[in-house]
Amino acid sequence: MKHLSLLAAGLLLSAGALAGAADNVSVQDPYVRLAPPNAPATGAFMVIKNNGDKDVKVVKADNPASKVTELHTHINDGGVMKMRPVPAIDIKAKGEAVLKPGSLHVMLIDLKAPMKEGDSVPITLTFDDGSSKQVDAKVVRPMPAPAMEQKQH
Repeated sequence: MKHLSLLAAGLLLSAGALAGAADNVSVQDPYVRLAPPNAPATGAFMVIKNNGDKDVKVVKADNPASKVTELHTHINDGGVMKMRPVPAIDIKAKGEAVLKPGSLHVMLIDLKAPMKEGDSVPITLTFDDGSSKQVDAKVVRPMPAPAMEQKQH
């Protein structure tokens, strides 16, 4: 019985350790961009705040709406903007990572079914210490980009 109590205490301590980064992270304004009909992929965006004293990394994202979920960024490759997977998204202590169109984002690839505006997609973020946090991202219609102002010469 003593061994069982020690095992239980050890498991509780392990579970507490796994809650680490996730406990210090908050997520604001999560949303998924409504994909056009028959589009195979879309992006999820949010602000991830690290309220802790240690840097953390998001190393994985997962969701039930797509077959593949990847952390991505946009890069300028010879004047052409291209999306590329990244191994992690760094969030400095007391800092934040802004996931937005044209920058860092969560890519939902090979969508299992069409999404509708107003749907909610649960996205699980996993951190470098093994802890995780689930956020519910609402599906929203993309807003048209503001027109570029013409410069007068």
